[in-house]
Amino acid sequence: MRVMMERTFREQLFFLVLCLSVLKGDSRYIENNEISKDELYSFFNPELKRETPEELLYRRPLRCLDMVAVEGQFTFTAERPQLSCAAFFMAEPNEVISVDYDNVDIDCSGGDFITVFDGWVMKGEKFPSSQDHPLPVFERYVDYCDSGSLRRSVRSSQNVAMVFFRIHNAGSSFTLTVRKHINPFPCNVISQSPEGSYTMVIPQQHRNCSFSIIYPVEIDISEFSLGHTHNFPKRSMPGCAESGDFVQLLGGNGIDTSKLLPITDLCISFTGPTHMKIGCDNTVVRMVSSGRFVSRVSFSYRLLDSQELQTIKLNNVEDFCFNN
Repeated sequence: MRVMMERTFREQLFFLVLCLSVLKGDSRYIENNEISKDELYSFFNPELKRETPEELLYRRPLRCLDMVAVEGQFTFTAERPQLSCAAFFMAEPNEVISVDYDNVDIDCSGGDFITVFDGWVMKGEKFPSSQDHPLPVFERYVDYCDSGSLRRSVRSSQNVAMVFFRIHNAGSSFTLTVRKHINPFPCNVISQSPEGSYTMVIPQQHRNCSFSIIYPVEIDISEFSLGHTHNFPKRSMPGCAESGDFVQLLGGNGIDTSKLLPITDLCISFTGPTHMKIGCDNTVVRMVSSGRFVSRVSFSYRLLDSQELQTIKLNNVEDFCFNN
């Protein structure tokens, strides 16, 4: 296990070259698939919607196990029964994804299905977690065979979405049109890159937002603001969660933030860097807002090299990341 993890680290966990393992499960609302990272609102005016002329749309076949990070039309045609398929879709942090069903020719009565999920599911874990997503879990699944022509377009709440599908008969097919749309207030995000910077803002809304970096990284939090300033130490005191407004740093090897382990909490506004090196597969900055303030956190992050990871392991720091 450790050898595999170290090898993945040395290869820099290149996220967009994720390999997908075969899905397992008999329900169209698939919960316990075996996909792992290593194996593998419309809030705005219609005028802001970015449209691509039909003749300029990128087109390619959709694979049974696929990762898509571009807009376009993707057509799946079964050459044989395909009973366990999934496609993962990803956009920029400030975008959401719409998936439109086009030219669907499947046998719903024979057990075929196409289901869009608002988020990602890997090894039974969901991103965003049920605690952080605005919809209950059952509303995050939209099945073509259940909704039919009533709902031929589905829009995600964040920059990731996925589609499960099962086709029994050779020759059956469907086309998905995938578009990206600007999200004025991004909340839950999976980063495409192992390095970058980001500012998360919650504008007086009672909600939780997470920024997930699926790499071992050094993270610098440069600012945390609750709409007012106090000259207190930036590190948390016991009972930070009771304040109702705070930032968490979480770490672990899954994608469900509710199952990650807390590294530190911040609940006092400050300006000035807080540095941490976290040797986990997944590092998350999570902001909890009571809605009383305009909450804001700014941070930057970079990939840890193999020597830094080895030092963390030797110092027994974040050992839970290597033991999970």
